[in-house]
Amino acid sequence: MVNPLRKLLFRGSSRENGQRPTKLEKGEVLLRAEGIVKEFPGVWTHLILDHVTFDVRAGEIHALLGENGAGKTVMANILSGFYMPSSGQIHVRGRQVSINSPKDALRLGIGMAHQETTLVRPLTVAENIALGISEFDLSYPLSKVERRVRELSQRYGLEVDPRARVEDLSAGEQQRVEILKTLYYEPYVLILDEPTSVLAPQEAEQLFSILRSMAADGRGIVYITHKLEEVMELSDRVSVLRLGKLVATKQTSQTTKEELVRMMIGDVAITPTKRGRAKKGEVALELRDLHVLGAEGSPAVDGVSIQVRGGEILGIAGVAGNGQRELVEAITGMRGVEAGRILIFGEDMTGRSPRAFADQGVSHIPEERRRIGTAEGMSLAENLMMRDYRLPPFSKRGVLDRSLISQHAQRMVSEFGIMAPDLWDTEARILSGGNIQRLILARELWREPRLIIAAHPTYGLDLKAVQHTHELFSRLRGKGSAILLVSEDLEEIFAMSDRIAVMFRGKIVDVKGARETNPDEIGLMMAGSQI
Repeated sequence: MVNPLRKLLFRGSSRENGQRPTKLEKGEVLLRAEGIVKEFPGVWTHLILDHVTFDVRAGEIHALLGENGAGKTVMANILSGFYMPSSGQIHVRGRQVSINSPKDALRLGIGMAHQETTLVRPLTVAENIALGISEFDLSYPLSKVERRVRELSQRYGLEVDPRARVEDLSAGEQQRVEILKTLYYEPYVLILDEPTSVLAPQEAEQLFSILRSMAADGRGIVYITHKLEEVMELSDRVSVLRLGKLVATKQTSQTTKEELVRMMIGDVAITPTKRGRAKKGEVALELRDLHVLGAEGSPAVDGVSIQVRGGEILGIAGVAGNGQRELVEAITGMRGVEAGRILIFGEDMTGRSPRAFADQGVSHIPEERRRIGTAEGMSLAENLMMRDYRLPPFSKRGVLDRSLISQHAQRMVSEFGIMAPDLWDTEARILSGGNIQRLILARELWREPRLIIAAHPTYGLDLKAVQHTHELFSRLRGKGSAILLVSEDLEEIFAMSDRIAVMFRGKIVDVKGARETNPDEIGLMMAGSQI
């Protein structure tokens, strides 16, 4: 009996696989993007990509480095046909081309393996790969695809059973399938977006070996990452993006981690804070030898012990991917703790639920504002009340007071500058990123909470909104709130923090008074250099 899921395979859109690329001369420019501009009108306050020029050559691994939001994935999506550039040109082997779809990209020899796999979990490895073959139907021999997958697996060391169901594979094995799915079409250029984000260290090392083999075979590899160690270990050249602009392209052997950090974060001009020294209150947050696991059970937070008191802002600085996300998730109840204790105002909250943390006075401004910070199908007013709908005066004996909720929501819209046509008919999903962030700030801060966990609180905001947020944090600090501020913006860290803790590879490297250090010293620690 035919598996009904295989009916999906009628929908293929690309040829099975083209001829193997002709012999490529090492150093030949395979793909070049010139002056690429990308904007999403009405969504961002700056160009996502601002006249970026980038190329990859035969036989090299070219790393594209930058912090979250720098534009790395958008560039990859343009090169692989998922986005169209607003302006600029793309050349493949010296010929100007137009890439209107991933199908076009594959035909031109460009393939992309995405950070989040695009596999159909109930199907086998071979069936997933066959989804893109236009000739494939129920009479097409799947054994032919399986044989080809085995050949590629053996050539590049991508060990995976073509008959295994994707849902039964580990994250590392699924990453291999994602790469195999792209290699099936014999691309000249392979683009990998944060490929080690779900891999254990051993799997990452194995992937590096595979990529070196592919480069030795003449392919050009575009390796997108924010991890400095991977850049230094793997790449031949590195290009750094910051806020959509290309800062520089360097031979990896001729740069250092410290220089790359400076290019990623820019020259930090410390804005003198106008706030005075607040009188520190009780310990609001205390972490005792905290250990937290990340993806696939790998250590992400490794023995962190810190305190944050009322009336102070502790800034957490670090290059993305060094445990900040897992730390925030643990101290807001969203991720389990492997070992150690979390105390909120003296009460042990280890292992408690997010609601328990909220009831204990913790407000959370999450990094992933759409996935975690909002319910996109609900209205603006409903999203503004997600923390407080159970509490008076908005709820009495389980009955919501819609009129009072409307009045409160309108106040928040006015105070935080949220731009939306209607409170109840406007769904959160249609709001721009900046307005989503304003919504979250309004919801989490209006009650003047005792403890605030803020991850990248001003990301995507315009200058006026950034200033308003900083002033609000300063006012709350002055009233005794304790604030843990996680930010990739060193200027913000220095402007707002009383103390700065640097995270590197899951550990707190050091904690410094903001007036007792400088961006160069913090930048060196962020790069893992010993001071």
